[in-house]
Amino acid sequence: MLDNTVLQNLREDYRLRSFEMTDAQESPFSQFQDWFSEALAAKIPEPNAMVLATTSSDGWPNARVVLLKGFDANGFVFYTNYDSAKGKELTENPKATLVFNWLELERQIRICGSVQRVDNQTNMAYFQSRPKSSQIGAWASPQSEVIEDRNVLEEAQNELAKQHQNDIHLPLPEHWGGFCVQPFWVEFWQGRSSRLHDRIRYDISNHGWEKVRLAP
Repeated sequence: MLDNTVLQNLREDYRLRSFEMTDAQESPFSQFQDWFSEALAAKIPEPNAMVLATTSSDGWPNARVVLLKGFDANGFVFYTNYDSAKGKELTENPKATLVFNWLELERQIRICGSVQRVDNQTNMAYFQSRPKSSQIGAWASPQSEVIEDRNVLEEAQNELAKQHQNDIHLPLPEHWGGFCVQPFWVEFWQGRSSRLHDRIRYDISNHGWEKVRLAP
């Protein structure tokens, strides 16, 4: 068993930069664009990887990593199997939190909001832009269901590949599509020395987005 003192002594003193209220853009979407562009420039591996937190119908929280595939002033979009655990949880309780953690930049972004399904036209356009192997995978995998072994997936994959060997695209599965998280608050966290981190949160109100500073 790992000695807990090893964990207790793990710490970093963040000194890269600050994030002042005067640095923050007027909207969280513009601020996200700025920070995401810097994450791309820094060549962070999969900067669009984010933790998605949902809640089951009986109140249990659930979290996993998914990939951001679009954002604009309406919200933040990812795609999944609607029959998966997260798909069912978001259908039953359409609220979610997203977390981006970019350690190389000593930054974190949290986004909390309501969730809506993406329209089928957008789903189709994105689905058929994916590699054909990924399209086959979406059809082949009964996501989150118990399966006997990996052969179940590989046999389904091989059969679909034969069926669609002459097709450029597969049809959009009814069980597959996007969710859009429409935020009511977004928090930008910048690590600072001595754990006195900078935290600026955008809250939606009747007057638009309002910025506040939070204690670390």
